[in-house]
Amino acid sequence: MARVRDLWRNADGSHTPRHGHGKRWLAVWTEPGGREHTKAFSGKADAALHASVQETDASRGLYVSPAKQRTTVAGWCEQWLAGYGGRPSTRVKARGDLAKITAEFGQLPLAAVKPSHVKQWLARLAREGLSQSYIYGLHSRLSQVLGDAVHDGLLARSPCSRRTSTKQGPQRPYLATTAQVWALHDAMPERIRAAVLLGAFAGLRIAEACGLRTGDIDYIGRTIYVRQQYPALELKTDASHAALPVAGSMMLALSSHAERFPGQWVLTTGDGGQVGPWTLARAIRAHRAEAGLPEAFRFHDLRHYLASLLIASGADVKTVQARLRHASAKTTLDAYSHLWPDRDESTRAAIEAVFQAQTEQGRNRVKIV
Repeated sequence: MARVRDLWRNADGSHTPRHGHGKRWLAVWTEPGGREHTKAFSGKADAALHASVQETDASRGLYVSPAKQRTTVAGWCEQWLAGYGGRPSTRVKARGDLAKITAEFGQLPLAAVKPSHVKQWLARLAREGLSQSYIYGLHSRLSQVLGDAVHDGLLARSPCSRRTSTKQGPQRPYLATTAQVWALHDAMPERIRAAVLLGAFAGLRIAEACGLRTGDIDYIGRTIYVRQQYPALELKTDASHAALPVAGSMMLALSSHAERFPGQWVLTTGDGGQVGPWTLARAIRAHRAEAGLPEAFRFHDLRHYLASLLIASGADVKTVQARLRHASAKTTLDAYSHLWPDRDESTRAAIEAVFQAQTEQGRNRVKIV
C-alpha cells in the first residue's frame, strides 16, 4: 500500500539523525510482484501524490519500475534491433531509421519523449527538405519501436499516435513506357539483362529475381514458380508464393538466356555465381539514363509497369492483385486505383439506359391504347 514516511522525525516525535538534512518526505509504494520502492521529496504533498500515482498505475497495468524508467531511447533501440527479424534488406532499412531516431532522442529516457517532441522533430525534418513519405516512414518506425517498449513494460504509453503523424504523402509510382522498358533491357549487361523481363513481365521483386533458380522455370508449361528470395531465404509473405503464367515469347527469351549463361541461377556473375540485389540495383542506376528513365527509377518500378500494362489491357483488380502477389486487393487499389479508366461515362450510360427503357415502355403503352 502506498504511504509517506517522515525522514526527519520518528513516530514519537523525536528527531532522526537526518533531521534538517536532505529531503524530508519519503514516498513508499509496492510494485506488482511485491518489491518495495521509495523516492524522497521535499514536500509531503509531492511525496503522497507520487506514491498514489505509482499505486494507481500499478492497478491499471501502466506501472513501470524505476529501473526500467532509466532505459534510454538509444538503449532500447539497440535491444529492439537485436530482436528484429526479417530479410537483410529490411534490417538495413530499420538500422537506418533507428540512426535518425537515436540522433534526435537517443539520450532521453523512454518516458521523457513527449508527443510535442515528436511533432517538433517531424516539422524540423520537413524544413530540412526530407520527403513527406520518408518522414511518414520515420514516424511509423518510432511508433513501432515505442509501441514495443510499452508491450515490454518499459513505457506506460507511447507518445506516437495519429495526432503526431504526418500525412503519408503521394503514393503514385513512376510508370515507365514500354519503349523505356525495352531500352533499359537492351542497355543492361547481357548476363543480367533477363532481370528486366522478370521485373516488367512477371512482376518479380529484386530479391526474388536474384534468388530465381533455373529449376523454378517450367518452359513447357510457360510458368515461373516464385519459391525463394536472395540468397536462399523464405519469401516475405505467404502471398508471395505463386505460379506465374508467362507469355510464350518471354519463355523463349528466358530459354535463350539460360542456354547462353547456364548455371543454377537465372542471373549469374561472370564466374557463374549468384547475382546480389545490390549488384542488380547498381546496374539499373548505371543504365537508366540511357533508357530515358528518371534518376529515382529503381528495379521495383518495373512491377508498376506490369500493373499499368495489365490494367490498360482490361484486367480487373483481383487479376492484378494475383499477378503482383499482393496480400489483399486493398494494397492493389491503394497503389493503382488511379490507373483504372474513368468510370464517369459508364455511370452516365447506365443511368441513361434506364431512362431510355422507361421512355420506350411509355411509347409502347401509347401504341397499345
